[in-house]
Amino acid sequence: MRRGATNRITFPRQAVASACLVFLLVAATRSWAQPRLNPPTPGYLHLGTADQEEGRKVMGDFRQHGWGQGGAYYLEFELHVLPRRGDERVVPGRLWGGRNETGPITRVELQPGVKDAERRLLVQVGAQSSVWSWPATAGGVAPVGPVTVFEPLAGTDLSAFDLQMPFLYWKDFTYEGVEPLRGRPTHVFLMGPPIGDDDGQLKKGVARNVRIWLDTQFNALVQAEELDRDEQPLKAITVLDLKKVGEQWIVKTVDVRNEATRDKTQFTVTGAALDQKFPPALFDPAHLGDAAAPPPPDQMHKVDQ
Repeated sequence: MRRGATNRITFPRQAVASACLVFLLVAATRSWAQPRLNPPTPGYLHLGTADQEEGRKVMGDFRQHGWGQGGAYYLEFELHVLPRRGDERVVPGRLWGGRNETGPITRVELQPGVKDAERRLLVQVGAQSSVWSWPATAGGVAPVGPVTVFEPLAGTDLSAFDLQMPFLYWKDFTYEGVEPLRGRPTHVFLMGPPIGDDDGQLKKGVARNVRIWLDTQFNALVQAEELDRDEQPLKAITVLDLKKVGEQWIVKTVDVRNEATRDKTQFTVTGAALDQKFPPALFDPAHLGDAAAPPPPDQMHKVDQ
């Protein structure tokens, strides 16, 4: 989705704590403190200079409250692969979300039950964030490294970097002010990547500044753009719509668009079970290779198109 697009998204008042429910699986932090390779160049969006102190307050509030404090949940979803040329295909998936002493944690399964094609990821959010993958090269469970984090998953436009979204907690950022996006005012930030000795992909010069848009009323992430070294969009991640499940609103549809190829992958939730309780082993990296069962059918809610 390009800047200045007119498609609207409405955030119901009840969605304040849950509008970013899906993004619990993609938020992550890094403890890097090294200087960034490619510092962001601010693109101020109103007359005068944006108040950086105000921006720090907005960002601090988002990081503290923007993910909600709801209970554990389970989602079934489809990744609709929509190439600019070629046939559409669908990659089924499911995820379990919860919290531990470190922060939010999410288990994601792509193409569950499909022999030689199933992929599982465990995304831990917090000061010690990590991503684990199964199967790894040796067939077991292994951390996702700084190079492979950008590789496409299951032939989609989605990567582990997109799931992890470490840029939401990068320390170096510039507040660009308030801009309307699809009919709603948003706070705009340009996030600058830190560089560590173990970040092989970034050491090669593939530094990615990321611009994000936060809804001013509901403090919810509505769009993120990964940028190249010339500040041109590489990929856009956009929240399209919400759906009410019981008394809660959840994110229903998210677009992941490759700006270079114009290919797109659309994340669509098809079923949900909220207010769940899962055994701790479900979120243990050592057990990522073990099969996990969904909640009972009577706890599932179908999410209509």
